[in-house]
Amino acid sequence: MSLLRHDWQLAEVQALFALPFNDLIFQAQTTHRANFDPNEVQISSLLSIKTGSCSEDCGYCPQSARYDAGLTPEALMPIAKVLESAQQAKDQGASRFCMGAAWRQPKDRDIERVVEMVQGVKALGMETCVTLGMLTDSQTARLKEGGLDYYNHNLDTSEDYYSEVITTRTYQDRLDTLARVRDAGINVCCGGIVGMGESSADRAKLLIELANLPKHPESVPINMLVQVEGTPLMGTEPLDPLVFIRTIAVARIMMPTSRVRLSAGRKEMSDEMQALCFLAGANSIFYGDKLLTTDNPMTNHDMALFDRLGLHSGGSSYAN
Repeated sequence: MSLLRHDWQLAEVQALFALPFNDLIFQAQTTHRANFDPNEVQISSLLSIKTGSCSEDCGYCPQSARYDAGLTPEALMPIAKVLESAQQAKDQGASRFCMGAAWRQPKDRDIERVVEMVQGVKALGMETCVTLGMLTDSQTARLKEGGLDYYNHNLDTSEDYYSEVITTRTYQDRLDTLARVRDAGINVCCGGIVGMGESSADRAKLLIELANLPKHPESVPINMLVQVEGTPLMGTEPLDPLVFIRTIAVARIMMPTSRVRLSAGRKEMSDEMQALCFLAGANSIFYGDKLLTTDNPMTNHDMALFDRLGLHSGGSSYAN
């Protein structure tokens, strides 16, 4: 098992990014094999349980009420409909069911309905994850009491670049929510988005923020920006695919026992790019035809790719 560090410095992380590609991939794959079955990928499915009309101004997000992205707002889904989707995800091989709601911060009555969903999904034999925005101490405690396994709350980017993307919530707000979740004993799912016009230093600083938390997030989703017409980040210069793969590799080296998840942007990735991401240490994906409101590769395509690469789904690791 690799040494878990929480004292990463910018210069050494930039040095990792600057390694020859083959050397970086070799180091990442070596770290990966020391902690996980190298051919096993954990599968999560994500459902938008409340869509649109969000008061935040996240520049990448079509769910913001501030942008005309052609999205039809939808109220919180009925519990029966959520459980039907969860059962379908389980039947297709997902081991974790994630539920996302477009809120800045939920109301207490919303939390009670989400807890019912969590308990229903757990009764199906699946792990549960929700992303609901910022939480109060009492809301976090109620989710823990209700049996929630994971809470997702991404940092999105570096603290330096954050104000270029979001102005309605501070970076410290995000860190405070993560601290509440961690202190309540709920597993943390936290990553970011690359390809938003940030610098290479910003990508390094994002990974430093994640790895230098008091405890590494158990899941680290690395998203590639999906450009949506009507959002401020539409028209951003696309990220070099090899830079994305390097980001996966550096995340694996810095957080050796965390699940590094390929998340948004997979629809724009070739099979070969995804294969290199798995080689670089990614060992979790979101699958299904939608990620909240953006398209995702179809499930049968993912399974065909797994078969071609000799990968299998699962959830165990050597480290845990």
